[in-house]
Amino acid sequence: MARRQTGLSERHRKIMEFLTRFQDSHGYSPSIRQIGDSINVKSTSLVDYYLNQLQNLGYIEREDRISRSIRVLQPIQPGVSLPARVGEAFRGAASALASMVSIPIAGRIVASEPIPMPVSDLNYYDAESSVDIARSLLPAKDVNDLFALEVSGDSMIDAMINDGDIVVMKKASSANNGEMVAIWLDDNNETTLKYFYKEADRIRLQPANPNMEPIFVKNPKSLRIMGKVVMVIRQVHSVAG
Repeated sequence: MARRQTGLSERHRKIMEFLTRFQDSHGYSPSIRQIGDSINVKSTSLVDYYLNQLQNLGYIEREDRISRSIRVLQPIQPGVSLPARVGEAFRGAASALASMVSIPIAGRIVASEPIPMPVSDLNYYDAESSVDIARSLLPAKDVNDLFALEVSGDSMIDAMINDGDIVVMKKASSANNGEMVAIWLDDNNETTLKYFYKEADRIRLQPANPNMEPIFVKNPKSLRIMGKVVMVIRQVHSVAG
């Protein structure tokens, strides 16, 4: 993905162009879903993530819990260079964005009772779907081992992972007790996100929700560990839109 000298990615630029165009036409800001549609991103949590980055850079202001509360501080027109900004805070944020890496979003992972998840569902997101994260925040040395999944369900709410959040995973085929992992259950072609525990005669997949029971797997060969959670990108929920 090409980067401008300002440190903004092409996706950030497209969001700013859409915000400027929409507010010029309507006099108010678009909804999160409308912004997502404009850049072909289905995940509202991913749109929130990019808006937070733009806010940190000083291009917009927004009230997190109020729908359509975005205010454009630096309007961007298509084909027009982004405005030059000064100040240590901006330069630091722009530098962080310039060193970002794109983590591909592979699809959804269920954080509730496992449900059938055909292989084709992993292609729910198009090839361009990704989340940009500052390299300094990533624990893995090899970023090629990282992928992201959008969470569906609420079995991990006590681990501060809610429906719609994005988890960044490191590819793995084994896990230690207590690690949070993405699990594929081959027998029923199901997937789930849980804490992993190996017990005497079974595998226990433990939710982080007191209202849900653990899942017990008698045959370890019917279970595949696909990755370990290394980061959570939380969705900011607005009142509407």
